[in-house]
Order: sequence, then C-alpha cells, then structure tokens
Amino acid sequence: MSILMRAPKECGSWCWDLEEVVPAGLESALLVAARVAEVLKRFDLLDPVRIEFGWYVLGSGPTGVRSTLFTSLPLHDPALPEKVLGSQPAAFPDSEVGDLHIGGSGTWFDTAGKGRREPGLIEFSVSTDPYGPTVTLEVHHDIWSPLDFSGRPHPDMHERNAPRLASALREITAVLGVSAETGDPTYFGHAVEFGIYTSEAQENGLGIDLTDRL
Repeated sequence: MSILMRAPKECGSWCWDLEEVVPAGLESALLVAARVAEVLKRFDLLDPVRIEFGWYVLGSGPTGVRSTLFTSLPLHDPALPEKVLGSQPAAFPDSEVGDLHIGGSGTWFDTAGKGRREPGLIEFSVSTDPYGPTVTLEVHHDIWSPLDFSGRPHPDMHERNAPRLASALREITAVLGVSAETGDPTYFGHAVEFGIYTSEAQENGLGIDLTDRL
C-alpha cells in the first residue's frame, strides 16, 4: 500500500512539441516514447510495463473505447506497432490510435534514504496527432517540492528526490532536442523550468495546507 499522498491534479507538468523535428504516426510516437522512457528508467523514475490508448474516428471524434496493452517488448521494438493496432475495436474498423500513455512504477526515497516503489510516480504520454508527436510529463506527489502537501518543509525528502527529476528533465530535453514548455498551474503547484513550485513558506515557516483537496 502506498504511503505517498497523490494529488488528483498534477503538481507540475512539462510539454515538448516535436511537430517540426519528428514525423507523425504511431511508429514515430512509439520511438519517441522509447527515448523518453529510457531516460526515466535510467533514473529509476519509471519502469514501463503498459501502454494505454483510446481510439477515435477522424471526423467523428473519440469512440469511447480504450485499450491497455501489457507488454515485455521494449517501446522501440518493431513488432510493437502491430500489437497496438491489433487491439483495434471491431465495432470501429476505421478508428485510429489516440495518445499513448505509458504506465509503470518508479522509485522514490523516504527520509531515511530507503527506496520505495510507487505506481504512477511519473506520468507521461505521447500524442499521435497528424502534426507530429508531443510529449507530456506530469508529477502528482509532493516529494518533488520543498514543502509537503500540508505546507510543512521536508528538506530531506526534497533533496533525495527532486534532483533526480531535474536531471531526468534536462536529459529528456537534450535527447528530444527541443525545450520544454511548463504546464498551467493547478491548486497543487506548477512546474518552474526543471522543478516544482507550490507555495512559499510564511513567517511561521509553513506554506499553504493543500490537504483539503486530496
């Protein structure tokens, strides 16, 4: 059972628009996903085990059908696109694959320095739109911020986790060759370059208590 609190909205997000540098298509999106996943796995932030995606019909919109593919194949495996397309819903023979959401668990470190596994530690997806892929990465936990969700400083937790995320974000930017755009703020925080901002500590050393919406 998880001992991390998870926000229902992201604490921060980053987006890399590859429209002008990477061709469109499912195969291209999977190759991009593989490059990002390789970086995240190297930092032990995500071990990808599944791909989730919806189906849409051009001109009509989403079909309401979603597929989940559990696979041991690496995301760059040439056999993977065929497996993805093989899950097309029979009721929608003209449907196409929507955005690819890559799921799995990652490792975070508690105040004692013990590594713990957490499902969905990092959320990331790659679009399959006809203009070219876009990568989106989100985080939903307070371990990346200097303050926890209750507004209390937790420097040990922050120092054991946030630098790994920052390093991974920098490397993803280098691998993709484009700068990231930060997402819109939410109640739980927002991304600032390669980190997370929630609220500044007040005179009593505490920030805003965000637990009312957890």
